[in-house]
Amino acid sequence: MTLNELKISLTDCQKCRLSSGRTQVVFGVGNPDADIMFVGEGPGYYEDKQGEPFVGAAGKLLTELLESVGLSRQEIYIANVVKCRPPNNRDPQADEIETCQPFLLEQIKLINPKLVCSLGNFATQTLLGQKIGITKVRGRTFQRPDFTLFPLLHPAAALHQGNLRVPLKEDFQKLKNVLDKMKNPPDPSNSSDLAGLKANESQAEADTQPQQMDLF
Repeated sequence: MTLNELKISLTDCQKCRLSSGRTQVVFGVGNPDADIMFVGEGPGYYEDKQGEPFVGAAGKLLTELLESVGLSRQEIYIANVVKCRPPNNRDPQADEIETCQPFLLEQIKLINPKLVCSLGNFATQTLLGQKIGITKVRGRTFQRPDFTLFPLLHPAAALHQGNLRVPLKEDFQKLKNVLDKMKNPPDPSNSSDLAGLKANESQAEADTQPQQMDLF
């Protein structure tokens, strides 16, 4: 199955209650061969009307944050955990997430990004497979079987809580460091690079002992 075929197969999806109130399925948008993918929670009012994720105020903020670290929306791919708007923008419910999760995982498989950035609690918990708050894992890298996961605060949260704008910007600066390392990985033949890499791995292992997660 191709990405477009998956999109077409979901055009009239009726697998959960969210289908009854939507205008359209919001599948995802961006570069189908992207190395970097962003995953949000679910469509809001404007996303439901336009059929694209992150086109409202949170989308504008996301675009600004992307540009601040040298990324454009054209080079990444953006999707959501659930593809239909929850009524009144409520949180998606557990069974709705469970129903839609295979479609998200298939999207990730077909795009095959090196890095997946989860925005907020629901995307992070879905892709980590663990119920843990975003504040405990934001700005850190987690190695999943097929990609590296990098959780960030959700732009909508920063819009609603002004005190989160600075931490969100910090998350994106940490993302820039991750992107720089992706572009220029340490040279194993360089002893100083190797020492730094081992130090980072040791710190990551220490950080993850309480949660027993795999980080690097």
